[in-house]
Amino acid sequence: MEAFVQLNGLVAPVDRVNVDTDAIIPKQFLKRIERSGFGQFLFFEWRWDEQGNVIPEFSLNKDRYQGASVLLSRANFGCGSSREHAPWAILDYGFRCVIAPSFADIFYNNCFKNGILPIKLSEEQVDDLFKRTEAKEGYKLNVDLENQVITDEDGLNIPFELDAHRRNFLLQGLDDIGLTLQHEAAITAYEQKRAASAVV
Repeated sequence: MEAFVQLNGLVAPVDRVNVDTDAIIPKQFLKRIERSGFGQFLFFEWRWDEQGNVIPEFSLNKDRYQGASVLLSRANFGCGSSREHAPWAILDYGFRCVIAPSFADIFYNNCFKNGILPIKLSEEQVDDLFKRTEAKEGYKLNVDLENQVITDEDGLNIPFELDAHRRNFLLQGLDDIGLTLQHEAAITAYEQKRAASAVV
């Protein structure tokens, strides 16, 4: 998993509350067995109409938000079913950070396991970021995980809180398997000792 230390990225807004996982990645695309390739289906039913035509009003279809790596949304982001495909789609599309006032618990946990930094800010702070994003084309945020602060080139400075364990996971680029493999030598020694004692 790619480590997350600092990100300077274009911000794309999805100005909706209760964005659920079926909106993030609709159920008809869950048959894929790889983790990759889901980005093309992100927010599929909001990006295209039933005839397959692009919906120009949706933010991710606008030229000014192409290449964004910071997703800005509203409360209870990632609610609904606990599909891990949702963070896979977000990451595959190019987002490494999601900012919202609150997240559904399972989605929030799945973000860390996939190298995405979900940041909880107050409603007022998120409102301000939406205004800044709308007012300035090409609006970027610098997300510094090491120092736990969000800044922009206009003087914005927002500290954010994060559990130390999750922070370290992202800084080191570790998922659960990677964490286990840090103890590979001890695991190997234990297995060898166990195998030796089992020999009759």
